[in-house]
This record gives sequence, C-alpha cells and structure tokens, in this order.
Amino acid sequence: MMDYDKIMCSRIRDIPPSGIRKYFDLLDGVEGAISLGIGEPDFVTPWHIRDAGIYSLEKGFTKYTPNAGLTALREAISRYMKRRFDLEYAPVGQIMVTVGGSEGLDLAFRCLLEPGDEVIIPTPSFVCYGPLVSMDNGVPVYVQTKAENEFRLTPDELRAAITPRTKAVVLPFPCNPTGGIMAREDLEALAEVLRGTDIIVVSDEIYAELTYGRHHVSMANIPDMYERTIVVGGFSKAYSMTGWRLGYLCGPKELIAPMTKLHQYGIMSAPTTSQYAAIEAMENGDRDIENMKEEYDGRRRFLVNGFRKLGLACFEPRGAFYTFPCIESTGLTSVEFCDRFLAEERVAVIPGSAFGPGGEGYVRACYAASMRDLSEALERLERFLKRLRAQQ
Repeated sequence: MMDYDKIMCSRIRDIPPSGIRKYFDLLDGVEGAISLGIGEPDFVTPWHIRDAGIYSLEKGFTKYTPNAGLTALREAISRYMKRRFDLEYAPVGQIMVTVGGSEGLDLAFRCLLEPGDEVIIPTPSFVCYGPLVSMDNGVPVYVQTKAENEFRLTPDELRAAITPRTKAVVLPFPCNPTGGIMAREDLEALAEVLRGTDIIVVSDEIYAELTYGRHHVSMANIPDMYERTIVVGGFSKAYSMTGWRLGYLCGPKELIAPMTKLHQYGIMSAPTTSQYAAIEAMENGDRDIENMKEEYDGRRRFLVNGFRKLGLACFEPRGAFYTFPCIESTGLTSVEFCDRFLAEERVAVIPGSAFGPGGEGYVRACYAASMRDLSEALERLERFLKRLRAQQ
C-alpha cells in the first residue's frame, strides 16, 4: 500500500490548511446564516467591465496573450499607477500581469529566496504570506503589530527583526484583517531602517483603493525605495473582480524579468477574457471605485460603532473592508468565540488567531455585506454576548 506521507514533499505536507476555510465549509447548508467571514466584495463586477469581457469573446479574442500580459493592459496599468498613485512604471519591462495578486506574491518569493532566507511578515496579516514563504524555501519571521500602534509596523520592530539572513519584508497595507494603514510618515521611518541594506520590499497593495480619510501611499513613493520595492496589485477588491483572477506586479525591470520568466514556464499567460475586461476597468472604472468605497465607508462606521456599543473594543480601520474587534472580555479564545457564534446565532466571523501572532483575542468581521445583514448580525451578537456574560 502506498505511503503517501513519505511520497509528498514535507515542506508542503506540513503546512496547515487556511484557518479561514473551515468557516466557509461550516456555513454550507446552514439556513439563515450570515457570513461576515469571506473577504470578497458583495458587489457584482460593474456592467461595463463585464461587457468588455463579453465583447472580447464575441470578437473571438480567445488566444494566448504575451507572457507578461496584453500590451494594451500593461499600458493601461502604467497610466493608472501614474494617475492614482503618482508611480511611473514602463509597460514593457516593469509591469507583468498575473493570475491574481496571489500568484504575484508567489512569483516574488520564489524568485527572491534561497533556502534559509528570511522574510519579515507583520502580523496579524493575511494567511498566505507565511505559507508561501515556507513553500518557497524561505523562513517566515513574524513581527507582531499592536493595537496601540494602530497595527502599524514600527521602525523599532522592523530593526529588531532584521538579521544577516533577511532577504525581504512584506508590507501588507492596507491590512487584512485589521484594516490598518501606513501613512507616508510611517513609511519614511521604515525607509530609514532599510536604506543601506539589500532588503527587498514586497508591498501587497491589493486594497490600495480602499482607504478612508487618507490617500494610499506606496513604499515605492518614498525616496530611495522605488528601486527595492515590488508592488503587488490587482482587480479583485477595487473593481469587485475576484472571480476573474487577475493581478499584476510592478517594479524594477531587474526584478520583474525573472518573475516573468517563471510565470512563462508555470502559467504561460493570464486569462485573455479577464485581461480585456481589466483594460476597461483601468480606463473607465474610477467612478466605480468611488461608489463602492462610499458604500463601504458607511458600513465601516456602522459596524465599528455597533461593536463598541455592545462593549467590544474595536480599533477604527482606515483601509480594506474589515473590522477587528477585541473579544478578550468574553473569556473565550478567538476560535471558541467563532465556533459558538456560528453554532448558536448562525453568524460567521473569522478567528484572529488564523492571521498569525497577535491575532488571538480578536475576530475579523468583513463589512462587504449588506446593511441589512450587518444590522441583523449585530442583533444576533447582542443576544450572544448577553448569554455569555450571564454565564460568567
């Protein structure tokens, strides 16, 4: 009989499954359940973007594209990055189109890391960074950010984490799950630590368009940082295009070239239909972004205020579409809280422990949901908390 444990690569076998997926599986078939767990816009992709994809099919544009992506799309990304974030990237050589931002992260780590190289990862943060680093032969070095610092990475924390093996640092801002952001002055302080090193910044900016009250600033905007920063972007969050599976990388040509080569052998090219839709998004989707962001902002304030009224301390998120309330007062672990809340009140939120060190004692609640569902979820939470407090 085959011993598959011996056959499988231990590096892959030993990585635990995502702490988020469990709650999607538990939700299946639960009548009347409300999900505040999935990190996906509740909006449908705007019609003019869908129409562009449909039109490309009608015209028979169904062949492979260049490995780095359609020239027209890379040109659109170049104009978009200049228009929205004052960053200049050449369409040829400095931009490549990926199958979602996740492929972009994987390409970056695989091209950067030798066995044993370390990658600094601020946490709590999205679940994929550490496993990708491990699967790509690197060593994740987790740095716990703190609520009292608004979940920012501080220069002292960064400095303390750097060793002779440090190859890269991930900047996951705006942050999933906390909603924390890094302002220009925060990035400038980190830049002071990084100058004079060979450390590369992998800046995951998938939520760059979703900030409230402050405009997003990239590490690539900071003097001397452009040459060491890989920007990971995409269409999933800003344009509600999660299922189209499209992202992009921007950076120095010396870094983008090997990533394009790896993409060439592993993927060939991103989906053609998605690329034509993405051109329309980049060229004519600014208003869509603003409309969705305005709606998210109202939900954000509603949910944060709701948690606070129910006695749960909640940091005010300035980016993405998540809240990260503290549930330590309930006496439950984050997993216990989420399991019981789902079982007793049919509401799914995600345990903070799924997002790495510093996440325990919190839960992630996504406000990419209707106001009706958010209101009902808060009513159910009030009942749940009353029962818990009565038992204490």
